[in-house]
Amino acid sequence: MQYRSLGRTGVQVSSLVLGAMNFGRLGDSTQDEVTAMVDVALDGGINLVDTADMYGQGESEELIGKAIAGRRDDIVLATKASMPMGEERNHRGGSRRWLVTALEDSLRRLGVDHVDLYQIHRWDPSVSDEETLSALTDLQRAGKIRYFGSSTFPAYRIVQAQWAAREHHLGRYVTEQPNYSILQRGIETHVLPVTQEYGLGVLVWSPLASGWLSGAIRADREIATSRSAFMPHRFDTAIPANQAKMNAVEQLAVVADQAGLTMIQLALGFVTAHPGVTSAIIGPRTMAHLHSQLAAADTVLPADVLDAIDAIVAPGVDLAPEEKHDTPPSLLDASLRRR
Repeated sequence: MQYRSLGRTGVQVSSLVLGAMNFGRLGDSTQDEVTAMVDVALDGGINLVDTADMYGQGESEELIGKAIAGRRDDIVLATKASMPMGEERNHRGGSRRWLVTALEDSLRRLGVDHVDLYQIHRWDPSVSDEETLSALTDLQRAGKIRYFGSSTFPAYRIVQAQWAAREHHLGRYVTEQPNYSILQRGIETHVLPVTQEYGLGVLVWSPLASGWLSGAIRADREIATSRSAFMPHRFDTAIPANQAKMNAVEQLAVVADQAGLTMIQLALGFVTAHPGVTSAIIGPRTMAHLHSQLAAADTVLPADVLDAIDAIVAPGVDLAPEEKHDTPPSLLDASLRRR
């Protein structure tokens, strides 16, 4: 396992992160299964565990909390807030009112008195940066969080938050958690240059592109992954973007085979090769998934392999831009771009 500094914090974290989205109802995981996967991940050198309050509506945090009991000090523990937690309209977002409550709920579910990294899961356009950063700064000063970060923020919002922190003398985001894979390289255009400029740690999610780069999806096979069962529109090859992904996967499979790598090693080695990326978040659903992803921990891709990938999916290109979660609101809501 490789270890890198998390931005400018000085905290050393593993190049692979154990993501807990599939722990609980989404992955149909039991406590024993989650504990076993946490054991294997830690034995394999992973020291950062990432979850969120909305994963299973709190179930993931509860499972993680029990799995890490007795070894909290050996783990860099991260969670997230701001996504809806139920139907109540104020049980979401980046307001002080909600973040204080959400953190207390997360600490209770995790069974800890603090988290190392508290992340705003999505930018809330209805809340000012000052409101959110002020709340996070107070929670940090109270000792309940060590650092705070953003997740899936557009580049211009990352910049704006950095300036707001400086203007109002508040703590700043020290990490960003964006979507990044060989098939979705858009963050190379704007986000990664900005995070590098401000010295943010970057924890990328979906490096296997929802399973497209796992080796399980090929043109001559029926697509029958767990993710395709509840997100069929992202795997229907009659849709041009999905056909583009399939075409890329077939070419990438040749590159991986010629390099003596699995598709997982190619995919994880690619995202962790970028100098602006700290770690890749893996989200295993089964122990077999975890072992296959841990096998990529020390993969270093040579220049010729990286060049071959660039020839298949050009730098800065998203093959499925409509699947991004950092689109400016005015592009999604016509009323915001009309007088």
